Amino acid sequence: MQQCRTSTLGLFSGMDAATFRHQPHADFSPVGWHLGHIAYIESLWLLEHCAGLKPLFPEYKQLFAADGLPKSERVNLPSLTDTRHYLDTVRAKVLNYLEVADLEAQERLLQFLLQHESQHAEIMTFVLLLGEVGDRESGGVGNSLGFQPQGGSVRVGEISCTSPLLPISPSPYPLAEMIRIPAGKFVQGSDSIEALDNERDRHWVYLDTYWIDRYPVTCGEYRKFMAASGYQNPEYWSTSGWEWLQTEKVTQPLYWHLAQENHPVFGVSYYEAEAYARFVGKRLPTEAEWEKAASWDEKRKQSRTYPWGEAPPFNQCNYNHCHTSPVDANQDGQSAYGCEDMLGNVWEWTASWFATYPGFQNYPYVGYSQVYFDQQHRVLKGGSWATRPWALRSSFRNWYYPYMRQILAGFRCASDDECG
Repeated sequence: MQQCRTSTLGLFSGMDAATFRHQPHADFSPVGWHLGHIAYIESLWLLEHCAGLKPLFPEYKQLFAADGLPKSERVNLPSLTDTRHYLDTVRAKVLNYLEVADLEAQERLLQFLLQHESQHAEIMTFVLLLGEVGDRESGGVGNSLGFQPQGGSVRVGEISCTSPLLPISPSPYPLAEMIRIPAGKFVQGSDSIEALDNERDRHWVYLDTYWIDRYPVTCGEYRKFMAASGYQNPEYWSTSGWEWLQTEKVTQPLYWHLAQENHPVFGVSYYEAEAYARFVGKRLPTEAEWEKAASWDEKRKQSRTYPWGEAPPFNQCNYNHCHTSPVDANQDGQSAYGCEDMLGNVWEWTASWFATYPGFQNYPYVGYSQVYFDQQHRVLKGGSWATRPWALRSSFRNWYYPYMRQILAGFRCASDDECG
């Protein structure tokens, strides 16, 4: 918990008041709100529900509760100093409580809170980047965030991350290669103590034979779609996707100025991913197809927590970092079927709507997952370069509106027949 908190606070080092309160997009709250919300949730569940204490800072309840205020009204925030005081006060009392708490009985809640903070930190990273793009487009001077795509380092707040990517041997496989996943059953989901409510219950799923890309689609591959007038040809777009495109009038992914040829494409909506897949004669994988390719060990007839096995992530994938890496940079992280780069780097769009698994029970509250089972959100899998290790596993589920274009999201393709 302390390690996670140190990383969270690093995002705010040197941040000015305007950035702290800025809302760069109507769908996302200011980063300052997310920081206060982390403190509010930790206080609510550990200090109020578990320790039985009275609410700390009751004046913050409406502001920082998820259902307290519309996102547009979350810009009227206390200062960063006052929010840090709130955060630090809650954490000090939490640590005192954990000295006497039944940790075994509360482990699932503690795991939830750790992942809750990790998820909000990932959102904050995205919101900061979104704010910088808005400043560039409006001719502003930008905020405290800098992004250097072509080498050296990336700067998020005052955290400078030097690229660890050393020269690597070229991949023995063509980047567009597909892998055959044979027909059969596999176990989807997770019942581990870390599993969130939407990952439960584990259940058997049968899938016919299909093919899936060994790697995520790269910027270089996506460039061919753009060069072939993919954004101008309705043949590649679904009806809803084409309607979205006529409204948005985009001709390239968001953040395309950061593109690198053999890195995964990012900043694409579900509609753009879907259109590219049609352009190359493929489709997007279902959530189940993606998870089987990532987790299922056919020889042992069991799912792996990570594509490579049960060892926690170390150097098998690109996570908890500051930028994307080449899709073939982590060949030690491949799945039992040989798929690569399935955890970290970019979240991957799937063709599935976010929905319940059999036996679903909300935890720890209805609003965490259940309200999003609305047939309006598509599932993304795999984590990103900004995902922290506590929210990184093959069974983890993310969800966005299909129109959302964000720097952490890319995709890979699937097919009923070999192609590519």
